[in-house]
Amino acid sequence: MKYSKPPLTIDQQVKLLLDRGMTGDPDFMAQRLTAVNYYRLSGYWYTFRNPDDTFKPGTTFELAWTTYVFDRHLRLLVMDAVERIEIAVRSLLAYHHAHKHGAFAYALEPASLPKMSPDEYQDFLDRVAEETQRSQEAFVEHFLRKYGDSHGCLPVWMATEIMSLGSVLTFFRNSSNQVKTTVADVFGMPHKVFESWLLSLNTIRNIVAHHARLWNRVLGLKPIIPRISDYPDWHTPVKVENKRLFATLTICRHCLVQIAPQSEWMARLEALLANFPTIPIKYMGIPENWKEWPIWK
Repeated sequence: MKYSKPPLTIDQQVKLLLDRGMTGDPDFMAQRLTAVNYYRLSGYWYTFRNPDDTFKPGTTFELAWTTYVFDRHLRLLVMDAVERIEIAVRSLLAYHHAHKHGAFAYALEPASLPKMSPDEYQDFLDRVAEETQRSQEAFVEHFLRKYGDSHGCLPVWMATEIMSLGSVLTFFRNSSNQVKTTVADVFGMPHKVFESWLLSLNTIRNIVAHHARLWNRVLGLKPIIPRISDYPDWHTPVKVENKRLFATLTICRHCLVQIAPQSEWMARLEALLANFPTIPIKYMGIPENWKEWPIWK
């Protein structure tokens, strides 16, 4: 089946929305649709659509646009938390791997990454070498100029700073259980749980980096919720649902308490939700009484 829909002008896009039952000021709608693609915005009015593509009564373009603006602020807030967590993981992983195995073991001693096959290890080294070559960091240039005749790779505390997050996750996942446990202990979690958190946060990071819709996203990589026997606060009054954004927010909250207790991140989250009272937080998986949950106090 061939796609035969023609491109619509901005005025035609406005008319299409109005004809389907959305209300709004045509000039305002045209202005916003000029700045933001119709299909990017469509994700924010999708929940207001009927099966026949008409809109439910009371659906306004203003509400869809407000949800889009809220989502943009939410992405920035989540990215702030993910950045802090990511930087801490890079630092901790480099520190504990170096003290356990040495400065260059990650690139010279396959046994320091015991969960990798030989082919996986070579792929990892090739990727890090490419990332090193692409880096414009002054410390990389200085090291290679001064020590490059003796060392073909960076010490681990430099390498983890220029690795992509994907490479850092590969490094973490394939380190020994001892190294992973030492890192995860800082965040107060078993390393298997924490590893699932990092994988989920990496997905969130990619969503944010592409400016994609976040607020009502169903998580593809679902983080593990820690066991009730060891972490009862994650199950009271009910278990944190791991497929919606509330799980991500709770993970960010938990991690920041461990590594940045001075952070005002939670207050900023509360302020964001208060500033956008029309946003239905149920699509984020946030319960109405979320601030009364033990894990959020």
